[in-house]
Amino acid sequence: MTLSDLQLQQEFEKYSNLLLRERNAQGYWSGRLSSSALGVAVAITALFFYDDKGNVPEISNGLHWLKENVNADGGFGDSPQSVSNVSTSLLCYAAVKVCSKVVKNDLLIRQIVNYLGSQSIDVNSEQLIAAILDFYKTDRTFSVPILTMCALCGVPGHEAFDSIPQLPFELSLLPRSLYRMLNLSVVSYAIPALVAVGIAIFKFKQRKNPLMRLIRKASVNKSLTLLRAIQPVSGGYLEAIPLTAFVTLCLIESGYRDLEVVRDGIVFLKRTQRDDGSWPIDIDLSTWVSTLAVKSLRNNLDEVMPLIDQQKLTAHFLSIQNKTIHPFNGTQPGGWGWTSYPGSVPDGDDTPGTILALLALNQRTPQLIQQPVLEGCSWLIDLQNSDGGFPTFSKGWGKLPFDQSCADLTGHAILAMAKVDTVFHSAIKSNQYSKLNKSFERAVTYLEKQLDKSGYWLPLWFGNQHTADHTNPVYGTARVLSYLNETLETPLGREYEVKLKSMIERGCVYLTSVQNQDKSWGGAKNIRGSIEETALVITALIKNSYNQECAAGINWLAEKTESEGLIASPIGLYFASLWYDEELYPLTAYVDCLSESIISNLPLPQDSL
Repeated sequence: MTLSDLQLQQEFEKYSNLLLRERNAQGYWSGRLSSSALGVAVAITALFFYDDKGNVPEISNGLHWLKENVNADGGFGDSPQSVSNVSTSLLCYAAVKVCSKVVKNDLLIRQIVNYLGSQSIDVNSEQLIAAILDFYKTDRTFSVPILTMCALCGVPGHEAFDSIPQLPFELSLLPRSLYRMLNLSVVSYAIPALVAVGIAIFKFKQRKNPLMRLIRKASVNKSLTLLRAIQPVSGGYLEAIPLTAFVTLCLIESGYRDLEVVRDGIVFLKRTQRDDGSWPIDIDLSTWVSTLAVKSLRNNLDEVMPLIDQQKLTAHFLSIQNKTIHPFNGTQPGGWGWTSYPGSVPDGDDTPGTILALLALNQRTPQLIQQPVLEGCSWLIDLQNSDGGFPTFSKGWGKLPFDQSCADLTGHAILAMAKVDTVFHSAIKSNQYSKLNKSFERAVTYLEKQLDKSGYWLPLWFGNQHTADHTNPVYGTARVLSYLNETLETPLGREYEVKLKSMIERGCVYLTSVQNQDKSWGGAKNIRGSIEETALVITALIKNSYNQECAAGINWLAEKTESEGLIASPIGLYFASLWYDEELYPLTAYVDCLSESIISNLPLPQDSL
């Protein structure tokens, strides 16, 4: 073993041990999402409207956090590491303004006003309505709740409701099977916002169409009943702070303060506030980060994790599999959502991730997980869209970007199907195998069509704040290539070897072409590098003999982590264009990268580390 090999092994041992120490008392990973200025703003506003005197401690602590985390330009980004943006800054302005009854913050108000002014936003003018609507275009998932909260806070005033588009909350009462055919202006996972925000706008907006007013008036009580029916026992819709806060504040100001749905939503908000006064956007991504952790350790599981710990983790994953028709989106049993909390909804990324984690944890006794894994695979196949790609939550919802098929989820599904076939081929019935094989082939064809002529794929739920359009072709390409690399090692993958290898090579050429001069990778060419993006690219390239580029990237990672630590970057997207970072993303990505480098015998120069 050369010195460089030894140091590579030492790096892996150091960070894999750190990763194992990050598990909670139950044996899985909870992670930690970044605090969110937007989450704080909407939460304290909901608490203020509910009981401004009784919630003084929570409101004061939230305002203090905002004061301590304002950016140098006077604005707010979604996370403390995010650049300022108009949407978050506008909500923070509205929150601080309305909560000034609790704590005066004149300086903070002036700072935010100055920032918004630098972005040509006048908080006293209705032109801010047009600006927000124009930014989000036809997707009103986020723009209309923002404008509604501002109007409720007097920004620019209640008269603004006449210019805010009406959300058609009455459509939520139609049979769920019709949802995908309706031209709804919000995404599938924002139905609670459609209802609550829609009701608030209806209450305050002046209408000229008496027939629509009668229809909507007759729909209010039934819509409120639906809202209660899909509220999880935790009180938090999707376990998301902004979504739950938008729902509660809209209902409170619409005259429904005493409803159970409001009471439970407020309890959720108070329970999830952090000690520093902040809130994250979601309570956690425990399922997602746990599957990432298992993925990063999969080559060394028996060496680093005792069997009893693997069994404990397996039991956890099996316990949170959805076993009924889900009340939120009506999907069949079998899928997994992003967290173990009850507001989680089965989705097209956590389901393949959990399937792969279970297979890795049970290589000696796969029969113990056969039924739940096959059920999860069937659930996944049923999610596939007619274009061959896989969406996140709901099949057939393609009107808005976050409901459409996407490359990274499709690549993940391809790998999960290939691995399931490898392990359980003899147990899969002929008709089920035919369905799986057809789904696999359609998904491969989808990826071929989605591969840009430059050789990249775009991801859906991840971006980069520093690219011109906030997309992240580096992340998307690295993820898809890693999935395809592993798929090629399976019998099903080898049947499509020519197609897969062609896509892999084109993706590799793209990734090597956008490596930065300092040998890191960012979201695109000449975008500053991050630990997450650099590690993910190396993991994708390492199996394809790009040794020089990978060795240089490993060196950059080692120096970066040594000098600055595992700094998380805001590459995640949530609830339309809402950025977050997660402290386990750089750690799991780096451990995975080190593991793959060791397995692939990456030749490193003597002074590389």
